[in-house]
Amino acid sequence: MKQALQLKVSQQLTLTPQLQQSIKLLQLSTLDLQAEVERFLLDNPLLERGDEPRDGEAPGDGPEQQDSPVEAQEADSRDDGAGELLDWGAGARKGDDDDFDPMLNVPCPISLREHLLTQLGELALTDRDRAVVSLLIEELDDDGYLPLGLDELAGNLPLELELDSDELAVGLALLQQFDPAGVGARSLAESLTLQLRRLPGDEPGHALALAIVREHLALLGGRDYARLKKLLRCDDAALRDAQALIARLNPHPATGFGHGDVHYVIPDISVRKLRGRWTAELNRAAMPRLRVNRLYERMLADHRAGGEMSGRLQEARWLVKNIQQRFDTILKVAEAIVERQQLFFEHGEVAMRPLILRDIAEELGLHESTVSRSTSQKYLLCSRGLFELKYFFGSSLETESGGECSATAIKAHIRGMIDAEDRAKPLSDSAIADALAKQGIQVARRTVAKYREAMQIPAVNLRKAL
Repeated sequence: MKQALQLKVSQQLTLTPQLQQSIKLLQLSTLDLQAEVERFLLDNPLLERGDEPRDGEAPGDGPEQQDSPVEAQEADSRDDGAGELLDWGAGARKGDDDDFDPMLNVPCPISLREHLLTQLGELALTDRDRAVVSLLIEELDDDGYLPLGLDELAGNLPLELELDSDELAVGLALLQQFDPAGVGARSLAESLTLQLRRLPGDEPGHALALAIVREHLALLGGRDYARLKKLLRCDDAALRDAQALIARLNPHPATGFGHGDVHYVIPDISVRKLRGRWTAELNRAAMPRLRVNRLYERMLADHRAGGEMSGRLQEARWLVKNIQQRFDTILKVAEAIVERQQLFFEHGEVAMRPLILRDIAEELGLHESTVSRSTSQKYLLCSRGLFELKYFFGSSLETESGGECSATAIKAHIRGMIDAEDRAKPLSDSAIADALAKQGIQVARRTVAKYREAMQIPAVNLRKAL
């Protein structure tokens, strides 16, 4: 084969380190961004927080040099008072108490395990009985149930403990007397039975309710009232009383107790009404206040230092600029969303307009991926609640008049119809589709079923009541 040299011209997209950092910061949630900022502060000595006095300055002394973009914008927001969220701790700090810690006002939920062990500690038991009940408490799942049978549990224990299922049954009987009622049950039927036994026996429908949860819970769940009345030999009124009593019970005894990880959300955007229009504003409290250490910056400039410290200076400048750019992009996207969804903030879900990423991208001259990163894990706080920015995007369906209706608005209509329906004659998916058609919204029955299932609303036969 003959060798030859060839010249080939081609284009290749290369992401600079600064652009890579900008993309990474944009896709982070606010909490993740704060963690990333902490990492940079520990790693780069040329970075410092904007709320700390500079080297050689007394607190409150202002520098002659201009602050960094993030810090300058923060100062502007303090001057004009715009865009700030309420300071929830202001009232508690009126006494000028330097020791005030707002985190101490956050309730710490007690776990089910702690609640049960506290009750166990109040009982006069032998050490072995206490150890058996403690073992059973540790085996409970997040709903307060005992997932393993006593024989299986006894078989999994070390032989040297010499624990059999009979001794475990005694401990379980004791545990099932603890609060909350229904804890330690091995099935839903057993949990409901334990709860019913705590209620007065003279309540209307009590005996019938016990019979239902013990033997006919599946029929009640399937709304097979005709067969229930035949098997239990009761009328509509008696069955209605029993059903109402069972509805008061808690199928998840551990509800209300803290367990698992708690995920906190910090809103990036606040929305309020100004001069008759809903307006998006940045939550300044969520913006990290960073700046380059001016003393180190001057020393590097005076000595024309290079190498690693020069690279750290450039890294610090990039970070300050990219954080500012991140919030600027989020604000622009949020402003465009709020402007298009004015009716939602005024009237709620039923007025949500159809919106896709491309609409915002074309309006702002951004790529769709940039809009996607700007709305993922970014949250908006308004008078109607806390929403992820992605919530405001949704597909559309045509109306009879030739317009469009968003999927969110259609779901709101479906939920409203089901909430207002006659429980004795609930609406079928076809009936809901016909009702929407009368409002000018053409929706197929299977689409109604899909939206209903997405909202976790049971089918018509499961919504029927006496």
